[in-house]
Amino acid sequence: MTTSAQAVGHLGTDGEEYPDAYFVRLDATRFRSTLHAQGAWNAAEQHMGAASGLLAHAVEVNHPRADLLPSRFSYDILGFIPGGEVEVTTRVVRPGRTIELVEATMSQGGRSCIRLSVWRLVRGGTAAVAGTHREALPPVAGALPTTMTGRWPGGYIASLEGRTVREHRPGRAAMWLRAPHAVVAGEEASATAQFLAAVDAANGIAVRVGPDELAFPNVDLGVHLVREPVSAWVGLDTHVTFGATGVGLTESALHDEAGYLGQVAQSLTVRPLPITG
Repeated sequence: MTTSAQAVGHLGTDGEEYPDAYFVRLDATRFRSTLHAQGAWNAAEQHMGAASGLLAHAVEVNHPRADLLPSRFSYDILGFIPGGEVEVTTRVVRPGRTIELVEATMSQGGRSCIRLSVWRLVRGGTAAVAGTHREALPPVAGALPTTMTGRWPGGYIASLEGRTVREHRPGRAAMWLRAPHAVVAGEEASATAQFLAAVDAANGIAVRVGPDELAFPNVDLGVHLVREPVSAWVGLDTHVTFGATGVGLTESALHDEAGYLGQVAQSLTVRPLPITG
C-alpha cells in the first residue's frame, strides 16, 4: 500500500478505508499510522502502545538474531508522537556474539519523537534452575470481558481487547489486554512485538484520577523480560503512585498465558490539564 508524501494524519481520518493494522508500510523506513493507532490524550497523536510495537518490529526485521533473546526494551518519549507518516531507523550500537545493543528511532520531518534501545542476550540452557516466586494471574478464559473506552478516548484504546482480573480502585488494578490488529499491515510480527503493542496501556488501567481531572502522561516505557511471550495477551498487575511534587510512577508485573515474565515501569509527569478556549 502506498500514499503520497503529502499525506498527513492517521489513515482513516478523512474517511479513507484502512486495514486492521496499526501501521501501513510506505517504503523501507517510512510508515503511516492508521486510526487504530490514535492516541488517548490527543486525537492527532499516536498512542505509545502502537508505536512500541512498531519500533520493536523494526528492530527484528532489520537486525534478525535468532540466537539472542531481547531482555530489555527502554523507550524514551522525546516529545509529541505525531500521527500520520513517520520514519523509523535502526542501528546496532554495540555488536557482539553474546550481548548486543540495538537502537530504533521514530521521527517526523527530522524531529525525533521516540528512541528505543534493546539489550539482546545470548540464549542459554537454564531450564534446570528456572523459577520465580511470582504467582500467575488467573487465566484469560476465566476473566470478565471489559473495555477501557468508558474512561479513555482514541482509536487505539477502542481497538484493545480486555479482561478484568481485579476490579479497579484508584492506583490499583489487574487485567488482561491484547492489541488484536497487525503491527504493520501484511507483515507477520513476532509474539514479542505484538505483546509490546499493548504494554504501554498499563498507565491507563489503574488511574488514581480520571484523565479529565489531571494529565499524567508517561515520558518513558521500560520493559524487562526473562523470556519471550507465548502470545499477544498481556497480563498487567499494576500499581500507580503519585508523588507530592508532580512526578508519578506506574509499575506493573507482566504476565502472559504461561505465567510471569517480567516488569514494566513508566515515569509520569503529573500536571493540570491544558487550558482550552
